[in-house]
Amino acid sequence: MDWLKSFYYDKKAQVVLFSSTAIALYGYDQGMMSLINTNQDYLRTMGIAEDDAQVGVIVSVYYLGCAVGAVFFSWLADKYGRRPGLFGSLAVTSLGNLLMFVSGLGYTRGALVVMYLGRIIMGLGVGGVDSVVPVYSSELSSDHARGKAMAQEFQSNIFGLNMAFAINLGVTVALGKSNQWAWRIPIIAMQIYPVGLLAVIERLPESPRWFVFHDKYDEAQQALYNIEGEDEGKKKYDEMAEAASKERDEQVSYTDMFTPGHPQFHPTVITIMGQINQALTGYGAVSVYGPQIFELLGYPTRESEYLTQGNYISYFILMTFAWLLVDAVGRRSVLLGGSGVLSISFFLLALFAGLASNKSELGIPLQAVAIPGIVVLYVATGAFGIGWLATIWLIPTEIFPTTARAQGTAVSVIIWGLANFAVTLLTPIMFNNLKYWIFLVFAITNTFAGTWTYLYCPESGGRSFEENQEFFESAKEEKSWNVNKVDEGKFKYLPYPKPDGANGETQPLLRRVHDQVG
Repeated sequence: MDWLKSFYYDKKAQVVLFSSTAIALYGYDQGMMSLINTNQDYLRTMGIAEDDAQVGVIVSVYYLGCAVGAVFFSWLADKYGRRPGLFGSLAVTSLGNLLMFVSGLGYTRGALVVMYLGRIIMGLGVGGVDSVVPVYSSELSSDHARGKAMAQEFQSNIFGLNMAFAINLGVTVALGKSNQWAWRIPIIAMQIYPVGLLAVIERLPESPRWFVFHDKYDEAQQALYNIEGEDEGKKKYDEMAEAASKERDEQVSYTDMFTPGHPQFHPTVITIMGQINQALTGYGAVSVYGPQIFELLGYPTRESEYLTQGNYISYFILMTFAWLLVDAVGRRSVLLGGSGVLSISFFLLALFAGLASNKSELGIPLQAVAIPGIVVLYVATGAFGIGWLATIWLIPTEIFPTTARAQGTAVSVIIWGLANFAVTLLTPIMFNNLKYWIFLVFAITNTFAGTWTYLYCPESGGRSFEENQEFFESAKEEKSWNVNKVDEGKFKYLPYPKPDGANGETQPLLRRVHDQVG
């Protein structure tokens, strides 16, 4: 029980656990709708058919809510504090989820409107969570543990995905696809996340950095004493106060970030394209419409659902390799490797699904093409997790200054929301009209994502912020954003280690964590 007592007083550990659980909330929503979309009572209550485009619209409007919520709650957290921002985000998430649960409960007229309203409101809250949590977590984590904290958060994201699908599958098997509780129970079960987090948020510390930037120096000092201890807290306080005085006149607005010629415009474009390219990998669609994909490979509904759960479990396990590779080979390498594997995998899936759909005419046994298809889809899911899931959120923390990092995170969430809105809206339409050719579409979009990354995304790992700024300064001088041309391709790879005592933070965060743990 010593570890429990230690955890009770360890504010940093509490913040990591809180942040990880909050990110798991988003993962839960991804897995929640996958089987609800095919529940006959749900479709009947909403007054729509399974192949109706509104099935995708109901899923996708959530992402629009996320985009708006990211802006609003990021502003709220900057003005009133990280904890109030998180409290508001979680409360709104809980309200939206409750509206989804009661939509059509005892009535049918207006059920669809209530469901739409619930999805949008829940999106507002989750967008706030996704924009405030990374900033709050990074401000409360030790400098050498930020990468570890991010790793735990995104591993938790996949845990939430698994939990949602497991509950969905369990109640569907037990109650059947015509029972209303088979879709209502997975929705209301999500309340464990926002309600549980709201219950403990009062124990969490406010960000000392937020206190300092709002001239609340006594509160900042006390918070640091509680988090770090008196000696270390005083040292941190002095450093933070000095940094705040230097950065106070360097604030960056959203307008600045979207103004061509401003120093933060180039990193903003990289952040935007990173999120667009992540959406183009197609894995937002795979997460929500997993069972339908296995059905395209020729499997019946129930077996497709079991195979989807297996895919999510494999996804969770393979995510471990992300933390081993991202600092060993660099951000660009895992992104490019992920795109390459995904492009090949989707080309193969188009082939296998096409053969499965025409197996009778061709005289091909189902298992001869379906089993390789399963293997390829599992590999593709792992490639996305290792290459694209967390990396694209890590890069903005390394290319933006402190004064623009919160805005950069918010921009990431906004573009993520809009891009996933488009993909999840179009996916059911493509399923219904393109059938297995949808895999060919994803193969092409992955090829585009990889090509753009190769040309324009610099390697930000293993360098200090000042060193990463050299890329943007050199790009401006050379009038080219092509990584291969800037500084003779210097930013294509991780830098060689500097001799001991050299200036600059050259060792990547995750590698330092690995070395210390090991």
